[in-house]
Amino acid sequence: MRVLGIEGTAWAASAAVFETDQWQVSDGDVVETDADADDYVFIESDPYQPESGGIHPREAAEHMSEAIPRVVETAIDHARDRASEAGDGTGPAADAPIDAVAFSRGPGLGPCLRIVGTAARAVAQRFDVPLVGVNHMVAHLEVGRRRSGFDSPVCLNASGANAHLLGYRNGRYRVLGETMDTGVGNAIDKFTRHVGWQHPGGPKVEAHARDGQYHPLPYVVKGMDFSFSGIMSAAKQAYDDDVPVENVCRGLEETIFAMLTEVAERALSLTGADELVLGGGVGQNDRLRRMLAEMCEQRGAEFYAPESRFLRDNAGMIAMLGARMYAAGDTTSIEESTVDSNYRPDEVPVTWRGREPVGPAGRARWQRPRAGPEESVDRGVRDETEVQGAEATVAIEADRVVKDRVPRTYRHPTLDDRLRTERTRQEAKLTSDARRHGVPTPLVLDVDPEESRIVFQRVGESDLRGALSADRTADVGRHLARIHDAGFVHGDPTTRNVRVAPSGRTFLIDFGLGYYTDEPEDHAMDLHVLAQSLAGTADDPERLLGAAEDAYRAESGHAEAVFASLDDIEGRGRYQ
Repeated sequence: MRVLGIEGTAWAASAAVFETDQWQVSDGDVVETDADADDYVFIESDPYQPESGGIHPREAAEHMSEAIPRVVETAIDHARDRASEAGDGTGPAADAPIDAVAFSRGPGLGPCLRIVGTAARAVAQRFDVPLVGVNHMVAHLEVGRRRSGFDSPVCLNASGANAHLLGYRNGRYRVLGETMDTGVGNAIDKFTRHVGWQHPGGPKVEAHARDGQYHPLPYVVKGMDFSFSGIMSAAKQAYDDDVPVENVCRGLEETIFAMLTEVAERALSLTGADELVLGGGVGQNDRLRRMLAEMCEQRGAEFYAPESRFLRDNAGMIAMLGARMYAAGDTTSIEESTVDSNYRPDEVPVTWRGREPVGPAGRARWQRPRAGPEESVDRGVRDETEVQGAEATVAIEADRVVKDRVPRTYRHPTLDDRLRTERTRQEAKLTSDARRHGVPTPLVLDVDPEESRIVFQRVGESDLRGALSADRTADVGRHLARIHDAGFVHGDPTTRNVRVAPSGRTFLIDFGLGYYTDEPEDHAMDLHVLAQSLAGTADDPERLLGAAEDAYRAESGHAEAVFASLDDIEGRGRYQ
């Protein structure tokens, strides 16, 4: 099978040819083979380089309109050469060098996407082959999953305009966490524009950071979500206050990438997954890759980052995913091939996973079995006496639990020491405060901030993740309402951080990310984190979340303001 891919979400006009022997086309049908040959990928790209500042949408579109025809024709000529060498005309037409055309439908800059969509339609009609519309961010995930050989990993996408964590469950890639303001690359570019450096800023920050000393900057993690706006403001101010730019750059890398690594570990801990894939252009940064690899090694997980040509925006990943979608019969009609600049990855029905070929020679008739644990990012609950959490090792004894915040060697030592000490103190205080306000929590038996250790009373027999019900999530909603009315947040109310007793009583645990605040937006973030954890671990997250929200409304004295903020938060997670 040979598929042409076309990509152009913002800055790079790109076309690619993807070939695989995993599927072949015979008499117009897709046939799965037992071939074990490597995939072949040819990529032709023409990146847009602004004269100054960041990406200008009008200039990017002008570049795209000029460059897309060139790169597409180069890729088509290459496909013809490959077809000639193979002695095949693979498409429905005898002289078609391709079987399908895949293109990026979004997310991205609308004018750029429309140029790519127009080109893809023209090529598909020219060769009379099917059209396949691909989500750009899912393509980042799938290229890593395919090339790593992982079954169902957590994926960290770190690109210019996006930053989020994805995991597959129940037919879609669920968003486990994401940026609450801007993408990681765009955040870094805002600082470099302030300094006066030309786009792209990431490589320049990386180069200067090598010679810098760590400079502390705000560290903002909320469950598996994160925010970069405060970091960027502080970095600009530090530069204006004559902190050496190489020190600010070192602080940026150590802070931002530690945040991304921590939320990736939180996603692994929540789901029980032991595979992590990196995607997106920022993934080319060596420091980020080393942090993620070190974190995975420390917790016994596997890590994979594709080669650079598949991390930056490229048509190769579009063609790869397009081939899988085409093989699954997931094509796009010309009439339905409109682009979507806000095309979220969790809006994409995943048609190409969980399918088994049936019938003679595995022709393109497929059946979809119910997704099993081996296909889902959520690996279920295991009985353990020692749990490796996202930031601590928890030893479970007969009547007590010993929680040690062990050093995270991927973090800069100064940052790591501060976080471990601060979170230990805060967790002990907030756990006790929640109990005083009528929320079931374990008793704090001992606390040693210097050693980052807390000893708790043992409560419950399982995590909420393994005992989900509407009544229990309603309890969580009531618990959150009480602590919010008391003036603080939990910070990480996932299904792993609620314990359930045999009687059904629910306990909140792990207040390490909590803090005191009366702001409705901060309270709403707790509900947002709960919603994301349910999406990643529950079969019916909407019903369970509805029970929690109804109970919150009934219990809270300021629910109206909180849910207004929640609506605003949920609108931010779109393409920035």
